[in-house]
Amino acid sequence: MPRSGDLAQRRATLEDEWSRVIPGLTSPGSRRRAGRVLSREVADSWARSLASVDPARTHAPESSDGAAHHRWNGSPLRGPVDGLADELRSVADDAGFVTAVTDASGTILWTCGGRTMRRRAERVNFAPGGRWDEEAMGTNALSLALRTGRPSTVFSAEHLVTALHGWVCYCAPLHGPDGRVLGVLDLSTTWDRSHPLAMATVRGLASAVEAGLRTGTSGAPLPTDAPGLRLTCLGAEDAVRAGSRLRLRPRQLEILTLLALEPEGYAPERLRASLYGDRPVTASTFKAEISHLRRALGGTVATRRYALTAPVSCDAVDVLRALRRGDTGTALRLYRGPLLPRSQAPGIEEWRTCLEVAVREAVLTSDRPEHALRYGERAPYDTEVHRHALRLLDAGDARRAIATGRLASTA
Repeated sequence: MPRSGDLAQRRATLEDEWSRVIPGLTSPGSRRRAGRVLSREVADSWARSLASVDPARTHAPESSDGAAHHRWNGSPLRGPVDGLADELRSVADDAGFVTAVTDASGTILWTCGGRTMRRRAERVNFAPGGRWDEEAMGTNALSLALRTGRPSTVFSAEHLVTALHGWVCYCAPLHGPDGRVLGVLDLSTTWDRSHPLAMATVRGLASAVEAGLRTGTSGAPLPTDAPGLRLTCLGAEDAVRAGSRLRLRPRQLEILTLLALEPEGYAPERLRASLYGDRPVTASTFKAEISHLRRALGGTVATRRYALTAPVSCDAVDVLRALRRGDTGTALRLYRGPLLPRSQAPGIEEWRTCLEVAVREAVLTSDRPEHALRYGERAPYDTEVHRHALRLLDAGDARRAIATGRLASTA
């Protein structure tokens, strides 16, 4: 997780960019282009938003019909969300988030969160009935996820409206069985609580809501006749189905790993980029890898948007779940090494870094010395981890010799 100093520096850099660019966009004849600080997606959204949104706006406008409660009662999202309500509230309470669900128009229909965060949210009308589409509230994670149909994060001064510069928001679209976007699921908190696992969390929760939509139930697991699949991708590469090892090439294991980590699936272009990056690979080669994997899995890979349609057990997913629960001990036990260590696929490398950073940060924030000692076995040159172990160990604890020896070896 980024340190508080890194987050503060990032926030200051974005505030400077906002102060430089926004006046130019609002003053005729004085337009300034955004620099490399902003993504193209955010910069374009700023330019569009200014046609209807004053950056000094203090809160989101209310929906015109004022009937968010009735719309929620009739929403297809309500059943799956109700089925996950306890987990959504737990995530919000434990991590200091406020959670929201919108409809396809960007109107919030449901929220939950602790008292402090809900009060903050209500001040900007991040509450049922509030409109958070781009036309109403400018650049924010909800509006971007609705516009693009992809997960989105907006941090601090990436928001157009200054009242939101103290926030970070993580959003994932909620797709119906026919592929239409029915709304978005959002986790929001203050900028200083930004965490690399938050996006994985919101994606996983959105996937669970979508599973409920496909079954017509409140979050029940998808029915399937397919035998269970176990994927091992941390420090090793293996896929076993019904007791038999699947004969998958490295590229197919990469695809399976990405689909397991992002259960809401991939648009074809994004999956191809996650596998090959800028390499000139033909569409037929890419499709052949997908077809081989689909045959090996008995057809349980969706076609329009690549996603797994049958349950898969994956050690990397288990690590993320343990970290979300705050169970560092289980995460360390399951984290046996880097994600697909031989892979050079850009998407795998991104997830590999995310997992490494998340596990290490959990160790550094833990108050149990055995966590630092265990992690230190796999990271002999990580001086910060060894120093953390020494800070936690009592003066008479014999295990101090282990941490001291490891620290000395890094000198």
